[in-house]
Amino acid sequence: MERDPIFTMICFLIVVFSHLELSEEVDVLGVEGSISDGETLVSSLETFQLGFFSPGKSRNRYLGIWFKTCPGTVVWVANRNNPIADGKGVLTVSDSGNLVLLNPTKSVVWSSNMSGTAQIPVAQLLDTGNLVLKGNKSTAGSYLWQSFDYPSDTLLPGMKVGWNLKTGEERYLTSWKSADDPSPGNFTFRLDKNGLPQLVIDTESMKTYRTGPWNGFGFEAIPAYLNFLFKHNVVSNENEIFFSYEVANKEITTRLWLNHTGYLQRLIFTHDSKNWEFLYSAPFDKCGIYGFCGANSICSSRRADACKCLKGFISKSQESKNCVRESSLDCQKGDGFTRLVGVKVPDLLKFQLNESLNLKQCEAECLKNCSCTAYVNMNVSEGRTSCVMWFGDLFDISEVSDMYRNEVVFIRLSASGLGMHHL
Repeated sequence: MERDPIFTMICFLIVVFSHLELSEEVDVLGVEGSISDGETLVSSLETFQLGFFSPGKSRNRYLGIWFKTCPGTVVWVANRNNPIADGKGVLTVSDSGNLVLLNPTKSVVWSSNMSGTAQIPVAQLLDTGNLVLKGNKSTAGSYLWQSFDYPSDTLLPGMKVGWNLKTGEERYLTSWKSADDPSPGNFTFRLDKNGLPQLVIDTESMKTYRTGPWNGFGFEAIPAYLNFLFKHNVVSNENEIFFSYEVANKEITTRLWLNHTGYLQRLIFTHDSKNWEFLYSAPFDKCGIYGFCGANSICSSRRADACKCLKGFISKSQESKNCVRESSLDCQKGDGFTRLVGVKVPDLLKFQLNESLNLKQCEAECLKNCSCTAYVNMNVSEGRTSCVMWFGDLFDISEVSDMYRNEVVFIRLSASGLGMHHL
């Protein structure tokens, strides 16, 4: 018997809309739902996936988020310090609105630990890679909790590294302990907010790498040509100061990854080959290693002997990388300055920032103070410059190629020292 075409169309629409409903809900977990080991949440455009995994050779189970097209690339881990060693875990949303991860004995191994309660709470995995909790009264973009506030070892577009100035809370990346162990490792990647903002890698509170200060357009040690691919942002106001980045093309899949050996790597996923390609790694060479050449010296990767004392300075001793002045400063005899072109400026250890002085005024101000050893008039935001003056030894200076943003630093020398050695 021939079917009524209207009946056929109705059946077709029912099937279509039922599939649409399922596809819309695949990224959402509600109070009555749960995710067991072997099940996953997938973001609406199938960019990211949340589920359980075992890293490397480990048999421990962790709840994590990864790129769906590249399951081995985990970008966030919930229970970094509390793996599930025996059996399988379950992720649920509690009545109070918290995400709760349970082990086989129903003990809590991790929780979102949100204060307060939420009405009709749901968890959703967004296509940014952000796992969020929201209630039925949450406005668009307003979340009760989000994984982006608790980074692991990966910075995705839209994530922040920096400080909440109201609460004092800091967001930063922490490396894995090893390729088989996602627990917090030895290295962190954070925003140094003392003075002009700069990004640093450190271990046990000691710097191993720094980008140089933010100059309103980018960081000195991050290649400027990457502006075609990414937009780097530093936002500073009374509430927060942070670094984030955006991609110029939504088709670009990228991540900034702090690996367990302490290197920060920028990677792009090539969809044709299904592989990650490195754009750069920091430190990029020995001159990128913090303080490789000691005080009052400059590092150049183009020289076999990378370290050299600044003009007017000599080696302190054969055993030391530090350099000392060949002739002492004497304000009464008229000190002057030598130009150091195309460098990453010294670290901001002892310094003074004055936003109202131009280049000539900055020089005059430095000369007034016998302790001032160098100055630079540099961009601090688009169209705005500031006078930065250093006091004491100058540390972690390196030559920077034209593809990086660099500055002209004026190094103070005595009148006799100005006519001595040349860099």
